[in-house]
Amino acid sequence: MLKLLEYVDQAVAEGATLVYGGKRLDRPGFFMEPAVLTNVADDNYAAIEESFGPILVISSFKDGDVEGVLKRANNTEYGLASGVFTKDINKALMCSEKLDAGTVFVNTYNKTDVASPFGGFKQSGFGKDLGEEALNEYLKTKTVTIEYD
Repeated sequence: MLKLLEYVDQAVAEGATLVYGGKRLDRPGFFMEPAVLTNVADDNYAAIEESFGPILVISSFKDGDVEGVLKRANNTEYGLASGVFTKDINKALMCSEKLDAGTVFVNTYNKTDVASPFGGFKQSGFGKDLGEEALNEYLKTKTVTIEYD
């Protein structure tokens, strides 16, 4: 909980605007209001680090600059999941292909199915959870080559 509150504080200290939430709820347990951060620069802590908490980072971009957005989105050492919101299915498929993330959500976020593999790229994990790919983590594959005369 404290790490998430510090995450929001650091993002704001670096120039982000907290437009909603980001506070601990006054109740027993570890509950935090969802935080919405805007005006988040690419070098801001919130744009660089994964929070694993209820924190939404909103960054602006020039209208139509899809390649620029993809470059910015991929300019991180992490790649667990990403989201694309568009009415243009061709743009959605192109972005999905070019985003360097283990999961890409289109016009939704965090909807998963146990039959679909889930896992990140880069520093966001090794291997996959769920789906057939997850079962491969339990296998020990061996290749034996024999030449017999």
